[in-house]
Amino acid sequence: MSKEELIKKMIDMQKEFTEYENKNGVEQVDYYTPEKGHLLDGYRQEYDKMASQLVDIAHAEVGSER
Repeated sequence: MSKEELIKKMIDMQKEFTEYENKNGVEQVDYYTPEKGHLLDGYRQEYDKMASQLVDIAHAEVGSER
């Protein structure tokens, strides 16, 4: 996934999370250990993976390392 695609996907995920939170509220258990099939099931892991990929891309662009 390109840098632009990652950023767009992350923003879309943030919007979806915010909409859900505003409508339903979010408890810690929903965020950290959601039930299977819950909107947030895998959310945190997927978002973290994309954020890490974005950091790797940024380092590659400037020629630095983590």
